[in-house]
Amino acid sequence: MYIDSVRDYLLFIDTETSGLPRKWNVPYSKDKNWPHAVQMAWVVYTRNGDMVKQENHYISDCDFNIEPSAVKVHGITRKFLNDNGVPRVEVLSKLEEDLNQYQPIVAGHFMELDYHVIGADFSRIGKDNPLKNFPVFCTMLATRHLVRNPAVNYLRLNELYTMLFGKKFHFQHNALADAQATAECFFLLIRRNDINEEQLEKQSRITIEGYEVTDNRSRTLQLILLIVLIILIIAWIWVVKRSF
Repeated sequence: MYIDSVRDYLLFIDTETSGLPRKWNVPYSKDKNWPHAVQMAWVVYTRNGDMVKQENHYISDCDFNIEPSAVKVHGITRKFLNDNGVPRVEVLSKLEEDLNQYQPIVAGHFMELDYHVIGADFSRIGKDNPLKNFPVFCTMLATRHLVRNPAVNYLRLNELYTMLFGKKFHFQHNALADAQATAECFFLLIRRNDINEEQLEKQSRITIEGYEVTDNRSRTLQLILLIVLIILIIAWIWVVKRSF
């Protein structure tokens, strides 16, 4: 099935992280709440399934610790990052360049986590999350109807891959392998009509709003400024009336 959407490209992205968020609804300015990306990878495809490019980077910045539980999952240690990583700002600049060049739909499996990890890392270099300017799509949310176990809400990526292709996915928790596997699953789901154009466009429209986090301090400041403005307007009207 050909994806006749407004976007010519899809960018499938995945991150491996230093841990998990403590809370999901706090601003990125609460730096300790949000994990850091230790690996970030993405693959760009045309909408008819041809791969255009891939990027795979480890992040060497030393401003965070990797939780032991995270190391057990992905095997990425501080020494490995020191030996193989590059500065965070370089990785994020490459991602931003590809987003601007390809103007893609950004897709992932458990996209909410990747969205926030990327957003927090952009915040750490003093920038807004660029993903908020692009439609996003989550294959985990889109395949909820394929779950057969009543005790499970969503399929893990390796479970979805095995269900679709009838073979095990052996390279789970490597960001590049996960991004590529997500792309393979996505295009097979399109061909099987498990994902259609309506679902793609609908989820792309609504997902960002659901992911957004707000800074309560900014809201409070805006409210104070609004109250001050109203008081000034009332005072000005009172002075004008007194002058007559």
